[in-house]
Amino acid sequence: MDTEQKKYIEQVFQSQKKFFATNQTKSIDFRIKQLTRLKEVFLKNTDNICEALYTDLGKSRAEAEYIEVNMTIDEFDYCIAHLEEWAKPIEIPSTPSPSGEKVISKVTYQPYGVTYIVSPFNYPVQLTFSPLLGALIAGNTAIIKPSENTPNVANAIEKVIKEAFSPEYVTVVQGAIEENTLLLSLPFDYIFFTGSPNVGKVVMRAAAEQLIPLTLELGGKSPTIVHKDADLDEAIQKISAGKWMNCGQTCVAPDYIYVHESVKDELIQKFKEYLDKTYQGGSLGKIGKIVSQRQVQNLAGYLSDKPENVVYGGKYDVDNRYFEATLLTNVTWDDKVMQQEIFGPLLPFLSYSDIDTVLDEINARPKPLALYVFSKNREFSADVINRTTSGDAEINSTLVHVGNPDLPFGGVGNSGLGKYHGKYSFQTFSHIRSVLEVI
Repeated sequence: MDTEQKKYIEQVFQSQKKFFATNQTKSIDFRIKQLTRLKEVFLKNTDNICEALYTDLGKSRAEAEYIEVNMTIDEFDYCIAHLEEWAKPIEIPSTPSPSGEKVISKVTYQPYGVTYIVSPFNYPVQLTFSPLLGALIAGNTAIIKPSENTPNVANAIEKVIKEAFSPEYVTVVQGAIEENTLLLSLPFDYIFFTGSPNVGKVVMRAAAEQLIPLTLELGGKSPTIVHKDADLDEAIQKISAGKWMNCGQTCVAPDYIYVHESVKDELIQKFKEYLDKTYQGGSLGKIGKIVSQRQVQNLAGYLSDKPENVVYGGKYDVDNRYFEATLLTNVTWDDKVMQQEIFGPLLPFLSYSDIDTVLDEINARPKPLALYVFSKNREFSADVINRTTSGDAEINSTLVHVGNPDLPFGGVGNSGLGKYHGKYSFQTFSHIRSVLEVI
């Protein structure tokens, strides 16, 4: 990082501090006007955004529009429609003061101030604009650092932000570790980070030094349990929708499957048939690109560890960053593929006869961002949910909860800290302040 970039970062931070101090962002009308402007510019740049997503991640136009564009716009519309309702002070019934005077108590929402948003590479548009939306509906300013691993998307995001806003309100800082380190040294009022647990620890450590409140959206090995009474065809379709999207680079993707031993062979055979039918000629190059050649090699290392475990797929192309949808069986917790979040299109299968053993294994490890269970027995599913901990959970489905603005989304423990989406984004980026008045 050169001197000019360092100087710019420090200056733009101070300019946002000064702008926030004018109190303009506290106006609901101002917020709605700015969000409407951002939506217009975002939509105008849809082609550029989708082209960048294809270049960096190999996302098809259909996938880019569905996940990255439409979900973002839907959340914009939802939040704009509800902002005035969310921002109203809530009057709380109060008893008289000790001296007998009448008391009025209210819960109010205040913006924090200048926020720092660090977004990841896997859904670089949706996971930039969704937290940004939360920051702005709550009345904050924002400095955004998009991922350096998706440079074309980062440029597209910067183009949108520059066209929509002045830098003292919202701006983008490009860069990598040096820039992030400098930004984390500044006294932000709130930090929102999406990424890996390892980098999340760095961010939390920096925030702790200055007692800055923050949200961490991380990840982990999200388990999927397929019980003996599950509808296997439905389970395969829904697990596939969650696993192969974005070439497996989804923080809430099913990381591995625990399947009841009585249906294991049938499930794997049906999975093979489903993949053959869905990706005729193989899935290589049809499910997106891995973010880097290095990550392709990392994923290939899981296969070379125990090549006999590969029962479907396994092909990859380092130069073009392609990796095939791959099934692995006879996997154990000692295998390399089970030591950390996969973040790629590899799907390991473990089998069980006793659900208690499965839950003990899951609970003995870091808490995942999501947990999925497939069963026709609602009591069984409820018991699994009740006896495990995860950021969120779904029964007979995957990933759908992420797109519901009425539900809070976020992790727990190693998978994250804090919740957002819809009203929960407004609350996350607001200081909830109690006000008591004696009259």
